[in-house]
Amino acid sequence: MLHPDRLFPLDPSARALSRQLYDTVRSLPIVSPHGHTDPRWYAENQPFPDPAQLFVVPDHYVFRMLYSQGIDLTALGVPRVDGGMTETDARKIWRLFAENFHLFRATPSRMWLEHAFEDVFGLTTRLSAETADAAYDHIADCLQKPEFRPRALFERFNIEVIATTESPLDELKWHQQIRASGWNGRVVTAYRPDPVVDPEFEGFVGNVERFGELAGVDATTWSGYLDAHRNRRAFFKSYGGTSSDHGHATARTENLPQDQAKALFDKALTGRISADEADAFRGHMLTEMAKMSLEDGLVLQIHPGSFRNHSSGIMARHGRDKGFDIPTRTDYVRALKPLLDAVGMEKDLTVILFTLDETSYSRELAPLAGAYPALKLGPAWWFFDSPDGMRRFRETTTETAGFYNTVGFNDDTRAFCSIPARHDVARRVDCAYLAELVLTGRLEEDEAHELAGELAYGLAKRAYRL
Repeated sequence: MLHPDRLFPLDPSARALSRQLYDTVRSLPIVSPHGHTDPRWYAENQPFPDPAQLFVVPDHYVFRMLYSQGIDLTALGVPRVDGGMTETDARKIWRLFAENFHLFRATPSRMWLEHAFEDVFGLTTRLSAETADAAYDHIADCLQKPEFRPRALFERFNIEVIATTESPLDELKWHQQIRASGWNGRVVTAYRPDPVVDPEFEGFVGNVERFGELAGVDATTWSGYLDAHRNRRAFFKSYGGTSSDHGHATARTENLPQDQAKALFDKALTGRISADEADAFRGHMLTEMAKMSLEDGLVLQIHPGSFRNHSSGIMARHGRDKGFDIPTRTDYVRALKPLLDAVGMEKDLTVILFTLDETSYSRELAPLAGAYPALKLGPAWWFFDSPDGMRRFRETTTETAGFYNTVGFNDDTRAFCSIPARHDVARRVDCAYLAELVLTGRLEEDEAHELAGELAYGLAKRAYRL
């Protein structure tokens, strides 16, 4: 199923050089500095339950495509908020997935899935209704073997370090268990404070109260709230955390006087804050987080521009992260100015910007990152984490920001078995791009070899301080 020269150019000279560059980086360790795998997997090291639970039920890339074609999420085993009935027969879920595998033709999901099927599990026959049961039985049999448990796969995938993402309300018990186990796999956390910095997040007031309890302070006062962040950030750092992550609806930042910030915070705790005031508070907290990063060294990631939970019905029935987060137009030049006026010239600060608005790459993001010392560009994200999306990212940012104002690749995934596939795709795309730069006289070949290693490994490790 996997062509050895996939994603390389058609021109023979470009293809040969792409292959040569790729051969130097294909076996480099994986640095996964941002993602959403479950730390419980590594802590308990239990077998994955079955093929459906591994590839279908938790993967919104998979079930959103199936749902778009009229297949109900309950038929795919996706849990309901109310605990109501969903399909629990893993083989039946798998058969439904296999019968509709054609829906993924030419998508990155198809590439990741087939890479996992072939490279991880040794399947070489395309998934279909006819092959569904044989594939299920083969994968299920593999999952019972010790070499397919999470820690063994972690080592087989050549993962040097992987970051999970947790809320400040998380006690990090799985990270504590990993540390106590003596296993030498490096799994670190990352600080995602959305539940306690977004007044529109469900349960915000209760979240802030719990936040204070965990931090050992009264977080319902403005000064105590800021101290709670400092305390929890330090706790996350003690479990390897090197970054914070912020998934706001917009890229808006503010640098408000402290009395105004306190007034917004107090209003948020009453539950009577307007949408614009909530956005202003989130924006101010980005600047507060950046200032804290200057103190504690955490890298600040901003993932803005997603209209989260676009379907109210799906949100009500199945909850968050169920395939209905939709890209929106995003302003960066004006939105980031308050933060950049405050800390943008700080060379010891790293702020990594992501976008779901590709029109902003060459117009806003590359010029900003090509000027402000604190800014770096995150790789093609989410809907654009694809061969063509990665290529567009390079073509629209390199001429203004260069390579060294970017941060390599991160897989940002919940799908564990897709991690090697995603990194392999990024390495192939980047090597193909570098080969074309060499053959069109814009780069020397020795520089391309050096850059291939940087894009695959070095930039991510340095940017995320890993």
